[in-house]
Amino acid sequence: MLTAAQLIRPGEERWDSARAAWNLAIDQRPAVVAQPHDADGFAAAVNFARENGLRVAVQTEGHGAGALAGVGEDTLLLKTGRMTGAEIDAENRRARVSAAAKWRDVSALASPRGLAPLSGLSAEVGVVGYTLGGGLGWLSRKHGLACNSVLAAEVITADGKLVRADRSNEPDLFWALRGGGGSFGAVTALEFELYPAEELYAGMFAWPWERTADVLHAWREWISGLPDELSTLARILQLPRLPNVPEPVRGRQLVVIEAAYLGAAGSAGELLRPLRDLRPELDTFTTVPPAALGRLHMEPEDPVPYAAGGQMLDELPPAAIDAITEAAGPGSGSPLISFELRHLGGALAEPPPDAGALAAVDDAFLTNGVGMIMAPGAATAINTQLDVLADALKPWDSDVRLPNFVDVPTDARTFYPPETFDRLQEVKRRYDPDNLFHANHPIPTPVATG
Repeated sequence: MLTAAQLIRPGEERWDSARAAWNLAIDQRPAVVAQPHDADGFAAAVNFARENGLRVAVQTEGHGAGALAGVGEDTLLLKTGRMTGAEIDAENRRARVSAAAKWRDVSALASPRGLAPLSGLSAEVGVVGYTLGGGLGWLSRKHGLACNSVLAAEVITADGKLVRADRSNEPDLFWALRGGGGSFGAVTALEFELYPAEELYAGMFAWPWERTADVLHAWREWISGLPDELSTLARILQLPRLPNVPEPVRGRQLVVIEAAYLGAAGSAGELLRPLRDLRPELDTFTTVPPAALGRLHMEPEDPVPYAAGGQMLDELPPAAIDAITEAAGPGSGSPLISFELRHLGGALAEPPPDAGALAAVDDAFLTNGVGMIMAPGAATAINTQLDVLADALKPWDSDVRLPNFVDVPTDARTFYPPETFDRLQEVKRRYDPDNLFHANHPIPTPVATG
């Protein structure tokens, strides 16, 4: 059962910190917050919610909470933060993590052994939520989405039972959890593959943002024909003068190219030569351990208030680069701290055998814009600018979205082919017929007919 220390109600001293999301602009107001420390506590929280007519929203840090537009008073917010822990089997290249593990916990164990998980761009993101939503990171062009490297999940289902889902046990649930999100249960542990990464060469180039147009056009031409071992993104940055921003870029307006290469420095140097020929002001490329990839993108390490948005693009012709430069580059008046273009392709576009619900990503590029809400009215200005960029790129918009990159309420049908969505609904009906679990991007229980 849940103890008083694990169940926090409105008015208690811990209430505001317990209910907070990673995005401090999101005001979550659940009926109660549960903070269990083991799988039995998870089960007790699920049973408590069901018996009291509440739904269950599961969060570690609360990344992506904006997709729910805030957890409401009909919901028990199950915070997993006390259930930490990670371990690896280096010989068999496997990892096992508890519900609240972050990617830095896994990398700290795997990196010294020349291994890497398919982690995201931030070491501070929770493993479970990231993976359930697909998982796109530096090694994805070589190895695909993180969800398809999952080997097993331990899950508290809506009836309060702990089940193990893998290829032999609860196979339909196992399929749905791999990219279908958190609509099917509360995951208490994940097991997944690790990958060899003994040689990694990574870093960033930066130029004054007055060179945005020529750098982005050059990057667009450069990515044609890159090997799957090299992942890259380009971004326009307007960085605040804050202590947590690295000194070389603090308070600067820049155009940046980041890249990570699975291989030797010599081979990487040849691949990067066309970009170095553009004479960047900053060049941080060097041989790095796998754990360093979690800091390359300079993501915030503490909760912040922000608004974000983006889209998937079928292609990126020169006209799209011009549209981005006009909407987010010098003279645009953009309030965004970052607008980025991620190059996809490679293994991401190839569904692996026995893939999960999110099998592959057919689109060529992903955009993501972020603005920090530091003053009254800032959210409106940021969201307006995101709309301007979305409109500017509409001719190349695929109308498909990735769950992990959508932080506003969105119909989950935009994430999956129709037949996949129908199957996800059937798994939802089987494991959570009363719609107890309230995920960031809900898969609704199908409506009975007849």
